[in-house]
Amino acid sequence: MDFLGHLVQQFITLLYHFTGMLGYANYGVAIVLMTIIIKLALYPLTKKQIESTKAMMELQPKLKELQTRYKDDKMKLNEEVAKIYKSSGVNPVAGCLPMLIQMPILFAIYYGVRDMVYEGPANFLWMSNIATDVKNTEFPFIMPILSALTTYIASKQTMADNNSMQNQMMLYFMPLMIGYMSWQFSGGLVIYWVVMNIMQIAQQTYMAHLENKAKAAAIAPREPVPAPEKKVPAKKDKNQKK
Repeated sequence: MDFLGHLVQQFITLLYHFTGMLGYANYGVAIVLMTIIIKLALYPLTKKQIESTKAMMELQPKLKELQTRYKDDKMKLNEEVAKIYKSSGVNPVAGCLPMLIQMPILFAIYYGVRDMVYEGPANFLWMSNIATDVKNTEFPFIMPILSALTTYIASKQTMADNNSMQNQMMLYFMPLMIGYMSWQFSGGLVIYWVVMNIMQIAQQTYMAHLENKAKAAAIAPREPVPAPEKKVPAKKDKNQKK
């Protein structure tokens, strides 16, 4: 993990020098650019994970019905569940592989940004030093609020059932916990978290747009294809000389 974290730090430094070439050398902007680049690179995996998770959530009512019906027959329950997965084309472990691939990268970013040693000025927006904890920066409440709010929106987008008590607790507890942790994290790390959430929200919104567009195209009435016009053979002129 130290090796990957070191690569992340080198990438941030490279982007920092890139911003310097553009006339505005800034580590905060470098972290923003790094997060955007990595989230775009991981989009295919994110898409696969979200689609798999959503498909599993859509099957939950059927699975609960089977659990109630065959609560005393575990073997029959497993058979019926396997049939539902097969007929629906859903693999229950399909969402795990993209997550397993992303986890080392996300942890490397976390440790890389957390332990980053800034060579130059580390100011960003209203923060004079993103290396210090957010609670010690100017206007310390802004970043934790942004962190909690973006976490809430991203979580709400992926949650299919918002009515269950357990999901409701997670929907509100997780953002509050992230906001509290952001209060004690360095400014650079919270910048990464907020931008990552914003990218996640944008990608999920884009995926939902594509899905709604596909559904609308599927149910839209198709215009009848006009039949090709039959060519009527020209009549020969009786006075035409043969």
